[in-house]
Amino acid sequence: MSSNKNSKGKKLGAGLLMGLLALSLLGFGVEGFGTARQTIGTVGDRDISADDYARALQNDMRALEGQLGQPITMEQARLFGLDQRALEQLVDRAVLDTEAERLGVSVGDPTVQAEIVAIPNFQGLNGNFDREAYRFALQNSGLTESEFETSIREEIARSILQMAAVGGASAPEALVAPLLDYQAQTRDFTVLTLGADDLDTPVGQPDDAELRAFYEGNLDRYTLAAGKRLEYAWVTPEMLVDTLEVDEASLRDAYEARAAQYRQPERRLVERLVLPDMTAAQDAVDRITAGEASFEDIVTERGLSLDDTDMGDVTRDALGRAGETVFTLDEPGIAGPVETDLGPAIFRMNAILAARETPFEQARAELRDILTMDRARRVLADNIDLYEDLLAGGATIAQLADETDMQAGQLDWRPDTQTGIAAYEEFRDAARAIQPGDFAEITILADGGMFALELVEALPEAPRPLDDIRTQVVRDWQTSQIEARLLDTAEALRAEVESGTDIDALGLDTLRFADLTRSDPVPDLPRAVLTEAFQMEASAQSIVADGAQVYLVQLHAVNAPEPELDSTQQTRRALEAQITQSYTQDLFDYFGTALRDTQPIQLNQQMIDAVQQSF
Repeated sequence: MSSNKNSKGKKLGAGLLMGLLALSLLGFGVEGFGTARQTIGTVGDRDISADDYARALQNDMRALEGQLGQPITMEQARLFGLDQRALEQLVDRAVLDTEAERLGVSVGDPTVQAEIVAIPNFQGLNGNFDREAYRFALQNSGLTESEFETSIREEIARSILQMAAVGGASAPEALVAPLLDYQAQTRDFTVLTLGADDLDTPVGQPDDAELRAFYEGNLDRYTLAAGKRLEYAWVTPEMLVDTLEVDEASLRDAYEARAAQYRQPERRLVERLVLPDMTAAQDAVDRITAGEASFEDIVTERGLSLDDTDMGDVTRDALGRAGETVFTLDEPGIAGPVETDLGPAIFRMNAILAARETPFEQARAELRDILTMDRARRVLADNIDLYEDLLAGGATIAQLADETDMQAGQLDWRPDTQTGIAAYEEFRDAARAIQPGDFAEITILADGGMFALELVEALPEAPRPLDDIRTQVVRDWQTSQIEARLLDTAEALRAEVESGTDIDALGLDTLRFADLTRSDPVPDLPRAVLTEAFQMEASAQSIVADGAQVYLVQLHAVNAPEPELDSTQQTRRALEAQITQSYTQDLFDYFGTALRDTQPIQLNQQMIDAVQQSF
């Protein structure tokens, strides 16, 4: 059954500004949905095919699998919103295709051919177009040549349409100029630093009354933010590993599969220099042996650097015909000349890396951890339907934990909580988002685990008891006392500077800066000092407090950007590019919104569900 989904006002995805459709389809084969062309929806008179949706969805799922390092199920794909993302991409594409067709925007066969032959996947070893590679790649993608070439033609037409809509966008000088002045302006100033060592007498310990008064006067510092009491059930692969067994055969298979890791032959750190002929190579060896030149000298004479000769650590077999000669050396030195595939060459061997083999018994524990963690992730992926069915059937968090491998817990969560399950960003995001009345749902963790949570009650702000944080409050009181006394000292010093005393003549630590921009790093100063220096008027003095240190800042000069400097020109180009890109994206979004508003969009949810069920 069809349903109308006129997503008015929805922006077209910025991903449409990326390269050719071909690059996202190659290598992603998908089984078709029958001989008849089945559709999941229409945009105007244009169909969105089920096969296209399957390819787009599979593409997004494989990309996510690459990020997570493990396979994902369709249920997990839905949790990540991949089903809607793939659908929106195809709707966006169809919207542009419909408009391009209405305007008669298209390209001829030569343009399509030029694009296809330039795609690396279709090129042979000689770099030229290979028709067999082309046919094989399309076959793996489930596409005919006609379908693929049509998709290329449509993609180029969409690009033309997009450029027509946004091609005239450019950064206005009225916006670039003030931003350039702001970013490229430099200032000269001196900073005098005062610390606790500059006090006449040290700050002591507060008595109970002083400490209590400070605590109550700064209660906002020691008040816990509003939070939520949460009940949760969670499970991670690590929780399951002790319940899983790995048989001996699997461990040995894994050991053999990682032979390159556990059995490393002798290697040598080698540099190779190729010479024009064997005579030149022998002459180079003779000069090095006689002490007339070093290996570096010969490399330089060839117009190369040592980086050009570095082969890293290599095995005997990797060196080919030179392997025997290089591995005959029992200490660092020169080997050769040897005739290699690249021509006559000499070698410098810099170190011997002994063969290393980790016996199976030593690797057993590591292999078991790897295999059980992998198996645990697969078990959890297989169980996600069970967890969701239980929640859908009305199970509470406690019941979910009782009936599955999940573990129940309760947490008084506040925005700064990052321990236990709250160490996971996915949990913190869910904790922030949950509201009264929300139903528990399964959320995937980055390590392959999963959790569900329920809101028990809201937690109001609450002051932390003084006795629990006494050490911190004492430290804060001392810092406030130091700051107050240093501020008095800084005010007295500012008065001296204003009366004519040079700031460098005050006998205290100073730092002078020249031609400093707002973005320059100043590792010896807090950022607040640089910010203040760029808010002051020339020749003014200002005081900046930063805990137990106070800074007196004197501004000497404000320097406008110099247009001829490379740094200024680079800043201008960066600003122009950034503003133009922003304008371009805004224009394209408005264009896409207008197109969506004028084109009827119909989606067949039953067919969409059928495609998803095929995964």
